[in-house]
Amino acid sequence: MTAGNRRTTAATRSSVLQQLLPGYPAREHWRLVPSTGQHYLDVGTGEPLLFLHGNPTWSYAWRKLLPALVPHARCLAPDLPGLGLSQPMALPSDPTARYLSQLDHLDALYRHLVRAQGVPPKGWTFVVHDWGGPLGVSWLLRNPGVVSRLVVLNTIAFHWPEGYRLPFYLRWIRDHRPVAAAVHTTNAFARATVRLGVTHRLSAAERRAYLLPHARRDNRRAIVDFVRAIPRDPGDAAWRLLTPSDGADDLGRLPMFIGWGMRDPVFTPLVLDEWTRRHPHAVVHRFPRAGHLVMDDAGDELGVHIRDFLRGQR
Repeated sequence: MTAGNRRTTAATRSSVLQQLLPGYPAREHWRLVPSTGQHYLDVGTGEPLLFLHGNPTWSYAWRKLLPALVPHARCLAPDLPGLGLSQPMALPSDPTARYLSQLDHLDALYRHLVRAQGVPPKGWTFVVHDWGGPLGVSWLLRNPGVVSRLVVLNTIAFHWPEGYRLPFYLRWIRDHRPVAAAVHTTNAFARATVRLGVTHRLSAAERRAYLLPHARRDNRRAIVDFVRAIPRDPGDAAWRLLTPSDGADDLGRLPMFIGWGMRDPVFTPLVLDEWTRRHPHAVVHRFPRAGHLVMDDAGDELGVHIRDFLRGQR
């Protein structure tokens, strides 16, 4: 095959892939971090707005927020290692190593954006959801002065509040290897999330788009690894690392917006109450009819709220 034919084939594949991702930004906004192979979106202009998703989603989750935010911010949306269009990776078995490997990728992304892509080193806003919460909060506390505002969406960054119980299906996957192996084989966790993580039914095309990067078994290892890495109680080594204790005062000084889907079976209203108890200065908006994927169930409205929050903090 000639070089011209290879370029044509690559362009055709990109075109086909784009057609399979309704609502996702066009191919010219896709980027890779050279040192890690991490994929990210780069769309819009203005102050940097970094989106950190959870498991088993990827940057496709932010598509409904972008129309309201792209005119006002440079929206940067990476896929966590092993998820979405980032290169597959196996998380280390040690929980502390799992955590640190994720922070290493965030470090590499930050250096790449600042040094090679002209993103300013300070004045960032983080938008965090699910696993993006503990990872993003931990990173910003270890890099003081970079993040100026925080948007929190159905996530956690502290010990589970008293009385909380992790849903049984997460406990099964986390604690039982045969269950985890079956979930890996069938991609059951991702398939369930795109149906049960929302209260407003996604279209068939949107469900396929969410699942597309993990269609092959080799590309879904991280989904199960993330569940098995969930720190459940204060005795868990990874949870001690993920809890922002030393930097809690720094976090308390950040302007904060909390947007919460109230029908989330994982990050329940009990978790939201703990956020508001710890951060009474936060602007809070509850979405009573939204589930775990609040950015899907309430995307248009949520995007406007985040835009207004950013405007009010400039």
